[in-house]
Amino acid sequence: MTINGCDGAPREEPAGRAGAPRSVWLRADPARARRTPPLNRQRIVDAAVALLDGHGIDGLTMRRLAQQLDVTPTALYWHVRTKDDVLDLAVDEIFGEVRLPRDVGDWRDDVRTLARNWRAAILRHPWAASLIGRPMLGPNVLARTEFLQSALVRGGFSDRRLAVATRLLANYVIGAALTEATWRQTADPHARAEARRHITANPTAYPTLGASGHLDEARWSDDELFDLGLGAILASAPG
Repeated sequence: MTINGCDGAPREEPAGRAGAPRSVWLRADPARARRTPPLNRQRIVDAAVALLDGHGIDGLTMRRLAQQLDVTPTALYWHVRTKDDVLDLAVDEIFGEVRLPRDVGDWRDDVRTLARNWRAAILRHPWAASLIGRPMLGPNVLARTEFLQSALVRGGFSDRRLAVATRLLANYVIGAALTEATWRQTADPHARAEARRHITANPTAYPTLGASGHLDEARWSDDELFDLGLGAILASAPG
């Protein structure tokens, strides 16, 4: 079967691949490595995360990844079919950094711990936030989603309220982390302060923003605002 490689040139798909499941999570890692150290999914993921951290999503190509691993691009295709496979694996790897409480305790504390650690992981790898909307079946993603929903169930959420609370918390963590990461990645470290000065210099146009301390880092830290927002969401628990 002929398929296109990452450079657009046709290549032959390795034998035995026809009819394989489409999702990377439903395919086994082939035991074909003959290199030292052997090429496997974990080595590919580690190299991919390093490239993504350094160059972002656009900077990750199958050719560059192969160069990073000192293999040919063809060798990668025994383990992953496309760049999308690599991104799915990399996102799940990031979720593996989200530490979970060792012992289940108060459900609100468990949710707070998960949310704080999730935000911290995204801030370490800001490229991951834009990929979380993809369908994800990785073991790390599913384990943490299971933990979140089980904590919410203990808090009295069920049915549609459980679905709403899950999405609300996920969107809150992703949105907060993405906004913070964007500020941190700006070329000008003083960009937020300049934005604040623009607001306060126009009190007639922005009286509420000026009075509320919008974008004022000296008044509230991102950590404080994140925790307060999280508390507000958790206060909506049934009963």
